[in-house]
Amino acid sequence: MTDIVDTFIAPPCHQEIELLHEDKSLLLISKPSGLLSLSGKNPVNKDSVHFRLITEFPTATLVHRLDFGTSGIMIVALDKQVNKHLTIQFQQRIVVKHYKAILLGHMNEDQGVIDMPIAKDNAIFPRSKICLSSGKPALTHYQVEERLDTPPRTTVIFKPETGRTHQLRIHAHAVGHPILGCDLYNTKNSQSLADRLLLHATSIEFVHPASGEKMHAICPGPF
Repeated sequence: MTDIVDTFIAPPCHQEIELLHEDKSLLLISKPSGLLSLSGKNPVNKDSVHFRLITEFPTATLVHRLDFGTSGIMIVALDKQVNKHLTIQFQQRIVVKHYKAILLGHMNEDQGVIDMPIAKDNAIFPRSKICLSSGKPALTHYQVEERLDTPPRTTVIFKPETGRTHQLRIHAHAVGHPILGCDLYNTKNSQSLADRLLLHATSIEFVHPASGEKMHAICPGPF
């Protein structure tokens, strides 16, 4: 089988990372849209959240990632034990995340759950797909905030219960309401209606590895 080659070259990101919180154990940051979480295999794609942070925080490691086009809040560990502790919280679904998105069209229901398993799409890199036979369980809760007109759009808050790659973008597309600005899961209209992916990680809840305190951090969205 021929190896799949990633030919993506990230355009320059001129926005800065915003530091929301700093202590001896971890950082909370706001990632701009258009910045990789980790540097890519292609040496051209060196700029990333991690690449920028280690200049000031040499021990920084990412506990989780946000897609290239997604903006918003991220947790960054400052030592291996903190990373391990937080990773376990993610695995046990202790961490609660909320995202704001603007979708094409009007969602019929004010709230609901999208329950569709996700698998890699080996035919189209780097896409994933809904696959009932071999996909891994993927569950997304949503709450409608506002329905907008001209053109019809819906602002929603997503609460993913699982963390599959591209989960929110795939689920939104699968129910007929792709996220505006998405380059991978879209319709003719949905990508052209925004100059970036309109998906933002607005809040995160977790237990602080050192203090045991429950943390609830908020990062208001730019849209």
